[in-house]
Amino acid sequence: MPPIPFADLAQRLLRKPAHALDAEERRVLDSIESGTIVSRDAADEADARASLGDRLADRVAAVGGSWGFIIAFTIVLLGWMLLNSDVLAHFGAAFDPYPYIFLNLMLSTLAAIQAPVIMMSQNRQASKDRLAASLDYETNLRAELDILRLHEKLDTLVLERLVALEAKIDTLAKQG
Repeated sequence: MPPIPFADLAQRLLRKPAHALDAEERRVLDSIESGTIVSRDAADEADARASLGDRLADRVAAVGGSWGFIIAFTIVLLGWMLLNSDVLAHFGAAFDPYPYIFLNLMLSTLAAIQAPVIMMSQNRQASKDRLAASLDYETNLRAELDILRLHEKLDTLVLERLVALEAKIDTLAKQG
């Protein structure tokens, strides 16, 4: 059976002219025409498209949003306060005594830098989700079109068998 031209596939399966197809539909029909698979791993695709800044933002968000970071940061803050309130203050060498102005400046700076980086990571996650949805659509469309094509083949086979049976019945009726 010869391969069906792309434009005919578009019209027969999607009921659209080839020029009206979107990118996902075009990829699916290309894969049907060439006999290749269409499914891809969204995580692999997103990682392949990620820039250095994207990967860095993801890493900062992963570290900054972990229990390890929260616990370590709490220990550092308590250590800073203890060191500047009791230990160094006892020797008159506290470099950031209560109300910890320098500590507040560092925390504000950290928050000012960390918040946009986490937002970049969230934007990247949203982009990954859109990519995953697009790839899922392609896979679902391919499966649906393959099922439709199988139904057409089965319908054709059943029709051919019915025609052959009718011919045999006619032949038997003429003989009898």
